[in-house]
Formats: sequence, C-alpha cells, structure tokens
Amino acid sequence: MVVRTSSSPSTPAWPAPTESLEALRRAAPLTQCITNAVVTNFTANALLALGAAPAMCDIPGEAGLFAGVAGGVLVNLGTPTAEQRDAAREAVGTGTPWVLDPVAVGALPVRTALARELLAARPAIIRGNASEILALAGSGAGGRGVDATDSPDDALEAARALARETGATVAVSGEVDLIVDAERTVRVAGGSVLLTRVTGGGCALGAAMAAFSAMTAPFDAAIAASAVWAIASERAASVSRGPGSFAVAFLDELTALEPSDLRSVGIETERADTVETGVRR
Repeated sequence: MVVRTSSSPSTPAWPAPTESLEALRRAAPLTQCITNAVVTNFTANALLALGAAPAMCDIPGEAGLFAGVAGGVLVNLGTPTAEQRDAAREAVGTGTPWVLDPVAVGALPVRTALARELLAARPAIIRGNASEILALAGSGAGGRGVDATDSPDDALEAARALARETGATVAVSGEVDLIVDAERTVRVAGGSVLLTRVTGGGCALGAAMAAFSAMTAPFDAAIAASAVWAIASERAASVSRGPGSFAVAFLDELTALEPSDLRSVGIETERADTVETGVRR
C-alpha cells in the first residue's frame, strides 16, 4: 500500500528555502559554470544578483582544477563544443556537487551521448524541462529544440526512475516545477512566463541550483532555487513592459529578495511510503 502525505509551506519536511538563501548570501559560494555560449553573460549576472560568485571556467586542463575548489558546478549542454565536452568530463570527477542540464537532449546525438556518459559521474541534481527529462530517462525523443513539448506531470514517472537510477535529485521545470528524488516529490508553484521569453532563464536556474548545492543537500538546493526563481520572476513581471525590461528587473529582484519573502511561495510535498500491514519491521 502506498501512503501519500502532504504538508503546507508552513510545515515543510526539509530545511526551509529561507535558511538556504540566508546561508548562500553569507558564504557567496564559488560556482563554476560550464555552460552554453548563448547564456554565459545572463547566467553570471543572475548568480551575482543572487549572491553567489560565478566563474565561467570551461577550458580543459583548468576545469578539473577549478572544480576542485568550487562549491558547486554546472554542466550545461547547450553548445557542447569538443573543448567543453572535455572540460565537463574533468569537472564532474572532482567530488564537488554538480548539476547536469541536458539541454535539447534526445533529438541531437552528440549531446545525448554525452549526457548519458556523464550520468555515470553521479550528478547531485539533474535539471531540465519535461521533454529533456523524458529523453534522458529513455522515455521520449526530446522536445522541439530547447523547447518542451511535454508537461512536468508527463515526466513525473521518468523523473522518479532517473532519480532511482542515478541517486540524483531531478528537477523538472515548467508551470509548476517538480523536484523529485527516490522517495519524495515537491511541487513549486509560481513564476512568470516571461522567463521563457528571455535567453538563459532556465539555464541560469541550473546555475542557481549549483550555487545552492554548495550550501545544502541537493534536494533542498533544488527547492530553494526554484522558489527564488518563482517569486523573483513574478515580481519582475509586475514591473516590466516585456522581455527586455523583464530581464533587467529579474536581476534587480534577485538582489532585492529577502529570505523571508520565500515563505509566500506555494510549495507542496508528497511522500510515498511502503507499508506492509501486519508485518513488524
């Protein structure tokens, strides 16, 4: 029998995102980003606005050395050049918690093969849209380029299977973000659709998860980053005229965000426990 329990944001079953943000702001963790050429600037600025210290170190011969001193590492497969592929292989073998963002995996062979190779290095967090997570789990062919053609709930069982297989926390981005590990599922509601109109909104979220993973457990890091993205994007959208002004306002809102503001984010948790009636454990 499967028993599912839920708790409200006021009684969470994990360290509060407020505590995670407070810790990040105190420590300013060094966060290495091996990421795609399209989003480098936005990602670095988002990490700075959040309170982390970004470093875009993606050169073979240096990437592994740098990962050894970083607090968290992002490996984003958006533009996987030969150099970046080698840099990623170096960085993920250092023991530093790292995030895999399998951009456009499924339809494109080079990045798909690399993503599956890197899974053996045990990412702390896998973050992607629903179509990417389905493809990485072997349950789909990928989306339309970098865009999802599936919903987060479509990818829920694939995310759970991927979490069991790799030991990672799996974060599925969408209208309601899903954060999944082998036992738990959390839904983080909120956020603005304008994040999908700005290059790097999701990629920078992966970087934020890497920064938070330097401070707390992967499951908690993914929740904290998703909560921050939800409220900061909503506030930015409320003062923006469109994607251009939104991008600037989003950075401003990341900086202005107080840890206590995260208490207003809608977070629901679900846990599945196996109960054997009549059997003493």
